[in-house]
Amino acid sequence: MQAFGTGKTVVGTVISNRMQKTVVVEVKRRVLHARYKKYVSKRARFKAHDEKNECGIGDRVQIAETRPQSATKRWKVTKVLEKAEGAIEIATPENIQ
Repeated sequence: MQAFGTGKTVVGTVISNRMQKTVVVEVKRRVLHARYKKYVSKRARFKAHDEKNECGIGDRVQIAETRPQSATKRWKVTKVLEKAEGAIEIATPENIQ
């Protein structure tokens, strides 16, 4: 149960960390189709603020609603639940040498 005024929290997987202090998190869910009564997979992608740049691609994270950080960023990473095995690191000028 959430306290009053804390906003939503969801769990998803990091699919991109190429921006500075921002990650793209994909949240998957299964919903029952109203007419056909079959389960359908749906996904939503959120840009989330990652202050310490600690998330890698494939990490499972918890994100929470927050005030707008930019034009498209309205979520922040609250917890890294599990790190990805054999995480992929994107080459940047700082880590090439």
